[in-house]
Amino acid sequence: MSINEVFMPALSSTMTEGKIVSWVKSPGDRVEKGETVVVVESDKADMDVESFYEGFLAHIIVPAGETAPVGAAIAYVAETEAEIEAAIAMAGGGAAAVTETPAPVPVPVAAGNVAAPVTASHNGSNHKEGRLVASPRARKLAKEYRIDLNNLKGSGPYGRIVAEDVETAAGKTPQPTTPAVTPTQPPAPVTPVVTAPVAPAPVKPVPAPTPAITSSVPGQVVPLTTLQNAVVRNMMVSLTVPTFHVGYTITVDELNKVYKQIKSKGVTMTALLAKAVAVTLQKHPLLNASYSEQGIVHHGNINVAVAVAMDDGGLITPVLQKADQIDIYSLSRNWKTLVDKARAKQLQPEEYNSGTFTLSNLGMFGVDTFDAILPPGQGSILAIAASRPEVVATKDGLFGICQQMKVNITCDHRIIYGAHAAAFLKDLATLIETNPQSLTM
Repeated sequence: MSINEVFMPALSSTMTEGKIVSWVKSPGDRVEKGETVVVVESDKADMDVESFYEGFLAHIIVPAGETAPVGAAIAYVAETEAEIEAAIAMAGGGAAAVTETPAPVPVPVAAGNVAAPVTASHNGSNHKEGRLVASPRARKLAKEYRIDLNNLKGSGPYGRIVAEDVETAAGKTPQPTTPAVTPTQPPAPVTPVVTAPVAPAPVKPVPAPTPAITSSVPGQVVPLTTLQNAVVRNMMVSLTVPTFHVGYTITVDELNKVYKQIKSKGVTMTALLAKAVAVTLQKHPLLNASYSEQGIVHHGNINVAVAVAMDDGGLITPVLQKADQIDIYSLSRNWKTLVDKARAKQLQPEEYNSGTFTLSNLGMFGVDTFDAILPPGQGSILAIAASRPEVVATKDGLFGICQQMKVNITCDHRIIYGAHAAAFLKDLATLIETNPQSLTM
């Protein structure tokens, strides 16, 4: 007999916990090797998690909408239909499971090219005899409301204490959730109906509602999303880096003329600016480098990341790979695809964590100037403000009106100095002011 555990995979190097978006398979469903069984929300994207083994999904430990630490068991997979009942009994701490089944064998899972953990320790959410059984969310709320979980009776599966139990005990109104069936005894195994070769229809994702940042209630504490927590961790890392800022004013009349000529072909100003930065970085490779304990890391490609604010809170930086080598039309198409995937939370890790230089553009909001925080693992980030008509002195000594924008670069002072940043900005300004047409070639 063999009952395996499915673990929460590490989908990125910074991921410490994951949220179950939806279970593609239901208890009793047949699971084939390489088939998607669950969708997990990592730091910045929703990822399909595949099984390396085949069998039957016997029991779901962490339901959709809840989180679990990386390496924690989130489901049981039985090798045969006959073992489903034993897996369910084991989930409830039944004595029969303890005496009849061996210790669970870890089942690695994978998402994309990310290696999954092969071993993991159980946390407090696991169903073990003699241990408190409560969901991670319930434990968090109990600590917040100062509720003793030992005094609560769980209403979840197999007596598990869920968030609603804690909220009720604290006199709070529980958030509406999908009703769950609460068996008092481990149920008998349900023989799944499998009709080969048609794959089972995926369960429609029903993620927990995420409150929009514009719809908060005064006095309410809104938990951070997974993406917002990732941003917090990155910003805390950035605070340990010594940085400096250099500003520059660039006249963009000629750039605007080029943009008007090619805008109808699908070219965006974001792609145009990214292209200009990438071309300038060819002359200033140090601005495309990053610091490491071993020394200065000179990256082989110029990958320009562009900061994008998400509708439900948080920030993500889709990356335009090899931006200096790709024509402006393809670059614009790539950018549109990346933004669409970011909004749908479908970016792959290499599409948001491979940047070597970052742009943060707040020009569309009419911002005059701002400083950007340096992303971890990069040496520079360029903040771009709005372009405005300004009265300037012309070369012939007269006055004229030009469209100008202010840019401000933030650099890692451990490897980049003020003269390096100033030279980069000067060359960027020269390209935009005198020869922006070259960006379309």
